[in-house]
Amino acid sequence: MTQANRLTDAPPRVENLAAMLQFQDKAIVSRMLVKNAGGSVTLFAFDAGEGLSEHRAPFDALVVAVEGRADIVVGGEHHALGAGDTLLMPANTPHAVTPLSPFKMMLVMIRDEKKAA
Repeated sequence: MTQANRLTDAPPRVENLAAMLQFQDKAIVSRMLVKNAGGSVTLFAFDAGEGLSEHRAPFDALVVAVEGRADIVVGGEHHALGAGDTLLMPANTPHAVTPLSPFKMMLVMIRDEKKAA
């Protein structure tokens, strides 16, 4: 993201999260909304049958389900999410995303203050 494209440099505006990103056949699409030293905010659109295999991230993350349904496994525990639901995923904990339908989510990654400095 270039300096001129940063969301914080743009004039304030209201946007609908679900309309900001469209599904694509047999794909996962993402759009970074904000990225800075404190973390990032990324919107994802998963087509049905597409997902993320188990992985870890070095930062705490908050998932906000925007549209559709998904099963998200965090540390071996299954969580069913639908539009409007949130899920906090602790740093370094294995997690995976399995959409149960076309699914959109916003992912907020929060960097540790010590690591961001």
